[in-house]
Amino acid sequence: MLVHPKYKRTAATHMAYGLLGAPLAFGSLPLYVALPHHYAQYPGVALPALGAVLLAARVLDAAIDPAVGRWTDALLRHSERRTWWVACLIGLMLAGSFAALWDVPAGMAPLWWLLAILPLCTLSCSSLVIIHQAWGTRWGGSPVWRAHIAAWREGAALSGVMLASGLISMQSRVWLNAALMIGLLLGLLGLRRTFGLQAEEAPPAIHHGQPSSPWRNPAFRRLITVYLLNGMAAAIPATLLPFFVADRLQLPSMQGVFLLSYFGAAALTLPLWIRMVARQGLAPTWRLGMTCTVVAFVLTPLLQAGDAVPFLLICVASGGALGADLAVPGALLTGLMRQTGNAQEGLHVGWWAFFGKLSLALAAGTSLPLLQAWGYQSGSRDPAALQALVLAYAALPCALKLMAALTLWWGEQQHPEWSTRT
Repeated sequence: MLVHPKYKRTAATHMAYGLLGAPLAFGSLPLYVALPHHYAQYPGVALPALGAVLLAARVLDAAIDPAVGRWTDALLRHSERRTWWVACLIGLMLAGSFAALWDVPAGMAPLWWLLAILPLCTLSCSSLVIIHQAWGTRWGGSPVWRAHIAAWREGAALSGVMLASGLISMQSRVWLNAALMIGLLLGLLGLRRTFGLQAEEAPPAIHHGQPSSPWRNPAFRRLITVYLLNGMAAAIPATLLPFFVADRLQLPSMQGVFLLSYFGAAALTLPLWIRMVARQGLAPTWRLGMTCTVVAFVLTPLLQAGDAVPFLLICVASGGALGADLAVPGALLTGLMRQTGNAQEGLHVGWWAFFGKLSLALAAGTSLPLLQAWGYQSGSRDPAALQALVLAYAALPCALKLMAALTLWWGEQQHPEWSTRT
């Protein structure tokens, strides 16, 4: 792949592109973690009504992703410069709506305010995420180059999540708003620095006979299936972590430490997974990461109340395996589009984002009802109920991880390019 001589494939280029991932992840976390509790404190706000508003906003947010992807394709076909200016306007909308969410105007019903502002916030955040990923996807390149791009984007997102976690615990809305605005400014300026990175390479054309829709491409269908299964396997422990820490380990005050160790290990191991891509290829590296996750969870059923250090080691091990989930899937998606000559980066990324959100919804929608059916209730100390919690927290994700690894292996047999190193 030819690259404009002004820009080399250096860490500075990777960082300039990846920076925007931090504020986007930073802005998303409070919406899922802190916002429901914040609105539940307002007098007269019923929890079922609050849940309905949150659910409606998230369903709309996910359903609109493919349309946002098509719109992104139209912007990118016109010019990078126009796309960047549109991203700046969306960034302003995100910063403004995020700040407005936390302060309901006097005399305004809190739920009506939430219903008006939250869709603006989630739509602007999702639009920037899709633009950001599609921007990097257009560059193509070798598997290692693509893994670098994905790793810097997702690594920046990890840093945003960890920073947001700290600021949420401080309960400072001013710092939250300021950090988001500063992060968006730096991220958009970094994206501006990557103008012309593809200047000497013509955009890929859709060749005759090649699928114009992602769903007409068997490789995309197989890859998105792996992505969905793997996403559910990662989302179930995330959903059940507060229950597991509070009831099985009886260490609720340690939850922040466990999360920090998990995400920190993922960030630190990203360079190791990129080296593995150079040696083994993308799909084999991802399968290895899935296998490492299963191994990390093997000892989870043996944990008892107070086992902080063993569980901390499990968090570090599984967090390290998460690095493969961050570096590889997006790189495989980029290669798939380049292989087929399909230039609809935004549409592919839109569906990719949709299935990422679907995996989160399915994780909560399957694990929580299963727990109830198996006899577990929050706060339970009954041994049978706690065993059910362990099965849902560890065994179910491991089964999904193994299904994802098997599906990925089968996909490699159909698409050998997934395993190439060049």
